Amino acid sequence: MRRTLLLLTLLGWAFAAGAANVKAVRLWPSPDYSRIAIELSESIGFKHFMLRNPDRLVVDLEGVEPEAALTGASAAINPKDPLIANLRAAINRPGVTRLVVELKAETRPQVFTLKPMGEYGYRLVMDLYPVVAPGIDQQVETAIVKAGEGPAATPGGGKEPLPVATQPKPVQAQDARAAAPADATPVKPSRPEYVRLITIAVDAGHGGEDPGARGAKGSREKDITLSIARRLKATIDRQPNMRAYLTRDGDYFIPLHDRVNKARRVQADLFVSIHADAFNRANARGSSVFALSEKGATSAAAKWLAKRENEADLIGGINIDVKDVYLKQTLIDLSQTAQIADSLKLGRAVLDSLGNINALHRGRVEQAGFAVLKAPDIPSILVETAFISNPDEEKKLTDEDYQDQMADAIVAGIKRYFEKNPPLARNKVSQSYRGKVQDAREGRFFRTLGLESLILPLSQLAMH
Repeated sequence: MRRTLLLLTLLGWAFAAGAANVKAVRLWPSPDYSRIAIELSESIGFKHFMLRNPDRLVVDLEGVEPEAALTGASAAINPKDPLIANLRAAINRPGVTRLVVELKAETRPQVFTLKPMGEYGYRLVMDLYPVVAPGIDQQVETAIVKAGEGPAATPGGGKEPLPVATQPKPVQAQDARAAAPADATPVKPSRPEYVRLITIAVDAGHGGEDPGARGAKGSREKDITLSIARRLKATIDRQPNMRAYLTRDGDYFIPLHDRVNKARRVQADLFVSIHADAFNRANARGSSVFALSEKGATSAAAKWLAKRENEADLIGGINIDVKDVYLKQTLIDLSQTAQIADSLKLGRAVLDSLGNINALHRGRVEQAGFAVLKAPDIPSILVETAFISNPDEEKKLTDEDYQDQMADAIVAGIKRYFEKNPPLARNKVSQSYRGKVQDAREGRFFRTLGLESLILPLSQLAMH
């Protein structure tokens, strides 16, 4: 008996001496999924499996000691977390700590590791997705409502609705002659016959595991962008015929392509991504607006910024083994050129408005390959509200009055854009896009453009 106890003690000492340290355990609940991120001092091996009745995710961590960060992680669980009920950790066998995640509903887990990136070391990530997708929330339901058919009506508040482009009703020539006397004075066109709700996707940059840039006084970009995005949504919702949808309404990580997909899911007319710029020189200042470019960046600074923003997926952490066919289809769509042209018009209108409340870093809309701006059928811009790395502008960014001014300026630019570019009476862009993809698979779409050579590669892509 003593020999057995001595052997177990020695094994425990050896385990502790060679174990990876648990630096932190972070939990990130969100409406779409829940994430557990375990930060470690070194890379580890792991195995995981599911147990039912009740539902549990079991993860065996090899070479990890059950430190306080693990055993005390249950205290950090948000009671409103839709999936995680409890966390338990203990030694399962020599050299292996078992983590048990007690679940509130049946889930599809994705468990993967991340190499050191940004301010983080090695990470083991558990993304828990509900098997039964959550019901559409009130924000989505409000944003997706369209009033595309029926008589025009001026919403409350006494404000005139935005103009809406409509398809004129054809009139028979003889009816027109009979209805109008020969000496009649030409009548000015009446107000648009139909109006519809305009939906704007507002994207708060970064979030969760991805804090974004940090200010000299410790402010985090992800917090500032969410605060401005919420104010922007509130300002948009006060406008007649306009509604906003937040891609992120809390402190959690959303991959860049998911932000695009969310905007397309609610049939957004515009996509506005909010950020707070940073540079290696503290005197850099001013607001900027960016649009997508498929032909290279318009400046070295724009290229550098796009690279940094696109690294959000690496910092926030995505499972690269999961292939997103929908994203691939998005990236091959040939309507991108028209989207970029409209994005530049929108960007110019917003940039002019921003110049009324802050200095402009550049006097033009810059372009680069921002992944978050790649919705093929939605004009999309990225707004760098100010430089968080500049102490003076960091103070502005954390000021509620300035955040309100920023929201008002962006909305003023959006309204100016729509005054010159009225939205269609009925939003059929998403449906036509899906039709294009289907036609492309069958070859018709590319043959009409003389691009038969692309039919086979697209067919192969759609099958993966």
